Amino acid sequence: MKKEDIIYRLKRVYAEIDLDAIRYNMENMKKNIASKTEMIAVIKTDGYGHGAVPIARELEPLAFLHGFAVATAEEACLLKDAGISKPILILGYTFPYSYEKLIQEEVRMAVFRYDTLRELSDAAARLEKKGIHKKAKIHIKVDTGMSRIGVRADEEGVCFVERAFETDGIEVEGIFTHFARADEADKSAAEGQIILFEQFLALIKDRTGREIPLKHCSNSAGILELPRANMDLVRAGITLYGLLPSNQVQKDIVRLAPALSLYSTIVYIKEIQKGTGVSYGSTFVAEEKMRIATIPIGYGDGYPRGLSGKGFVLVHGQRAPILGRVCMDQFMIDVTHIPGAAQGDTVTLIGCDGDEQITMEELGVLSGRFNYEFACDIGKRVPRIYKKGGEILCIEEYYKDF
Repeated sequence: MKKEDIIYRLKRVYAEIDLDAIRYNMENMKKNIASKTEMIAVIKTDGYGHGAVPIARELEPLAFLHGFAVATAEEACLLKDAGISKPILILGYTFPYSYEKLIQEEVRMAVFRYDTLRELSDAAARLEKKGIHKKAKIHIKVDTGMSRIGVRADEEGVCFVERAFETDGIEVEGIFTHFARADEADKSAAEGQIILFEQFLALIKDRTGREIPLKHCSNSAGILELPRANMDLVRAGITLYGLLPSNQVQKDIVRLAPALSLYSTIVYIKEIQKGTGVSYGSTFVAEEKMRIATIPIGYGDGYPRGLSGKGFVLVHGQRAPILGRVCMDQFMIDVTHIPGAAQGDTVTLIGCDGDEQITMEELGVLSGRFNYEFACDIGKRVPRIYKKGGEILCIEEYYKDF
């Protein structure tokens, strides 16, 4: 199908994902870390809304890519079903119903509970009886300051590691922690976590005489600004998609390119008179005669209601402010100052049009959310067009999943 035909069919709304930008971001991050350190691409929540499977297929050939990280068993199995062969690590708690399948598929799991060790051992034993001789490969999660999941970096934590080493059917492949404040300008809290993690690793080695093969603690902010955290692996999350972890990290250390653009179209234009209300509650009332346009996308697509009366879009390379409340499926914009605006015109919600650009960070600030949340919330009603070398590679539509 020709590009023009595809765009015509998807004119209500579509997101473009630039796979070249994804690869560019990974390669630039690699230049900023130690040569011996490999990378994990974090593609949980369907690649932060960008599409886990197309991104995994694009990145898997990279020599410095160790593998991928996800949040759930279902996300891991989706990648396996798509033919992804590099290691996949589940970062959160994994529920027991999935253990046998994950062991068979050699999916790595974060472990920090004694009952998980026991249940994984039992699952491996059941597989053994079926003639499947595989161990559960685990990465022990350590809590050094996040207070979310993970064993403590103390004597009790060492006891857990010793039990993991001793448990039948378990292979301790990795150990990791997660920064709570690496995206702040003051890095003292993150550096304190690194020190605590390093001390815990030394304690494990002293007590057990063993060293865990893969150690990792660095997230996106760490990749940018914490070279001390370049251990065996680093985990690239939000920066993989060309977005910054926060507005406190330095923007010029690693060059990043936003990978996602979002487009819609004008479906109706009307003139309204002074005193006319716009949208629910008439929170906007015209102070003069105006020309307004309706855009057929709303919070039902993941476009934030918090942009009501605050946000803007691009039409003919000019900013057009949102008038009144964003509805579930539509919102209105002011095109009085854009006389050439017409029904059928493309509207840029995220991305570039001429010399103007709208970033996810900017809209995140306006809507009271942040860029991670904005990206993840772009819903299944929004088709994704994947581009490589300027050409359409594939299209993902999710209506069949409703």
